[in-house]
Amino acid sequence: MKINKLIIYGCCGLLILGCKSSTKDETVEKKQAILTEDLSDLSVYNLPSNWTDQHANQMQLQDLRGNIVVVAMIYTSCQAACPRLVADMRHIEKTVNSKAKSKIKYLLVSIDPQVDTPERLKKFSIENEMDGEQWLFLRSNEEDTREFAATLAVNYKKISPVDFSHSNIISLFNEDGELIYQQEGLGVDYAPTIKAIEEAANKL
Repeated sequence: MKINKLIIYGCCGLLILGCKSSTKDETVEKKQAILTEDLSDLSVYNLPSNWTDQHANQMQLQDLRGNIVVVAMIYTSCQAACPRLVADMRHIEKTVNSKAKSKIKYLLVSIDPQVDTPERLKKFSIENEMDGEQWLFLRSNEEDTREFAATLAVNYKKISPVDFSHSNIISLFNEDGELIYQQEGLGVDYAPTIKAIEEAANKL
């Protein structure tokens, strides 16, 4: 009789533990859903990529949520288009006037992560007077970099051991990581881009 009671108690205990385990699993699933349920399918923050900035800090794109983000893709050893693209980004940053200027981030993403180490990115930012808090330089692995480039319709291809051909596009993301504006070209009139940035920032 005692054995039967022990068996019954043991089964009950297993049932209780099973219920608790199931509840815990459901809670985890709910927490995971909450992280992305309020992001649209168009948000770049849905990308599960990992990045390293010029200070060797690890981050994800979603860490930028809540900011207006202006993006260009470059590589630091570029001697042709990139210096002009960098100058255009610097010009835009200096010209933008908004009450929410502190919520605007200027992001330069390397298409050459093997060469562009955090140390190299930091040196590049200092040399180009882009070392303020509003400037962010990122690198990732080749797969995540290409996935991010695809969301911007940026094409790039290695054409020599040290050179790439690439699109010259400046992109604008709203606070939820949705692409809202793009302008292509070098040394063009960036007044429309500046206006789009200011309008997005003033909505915050």
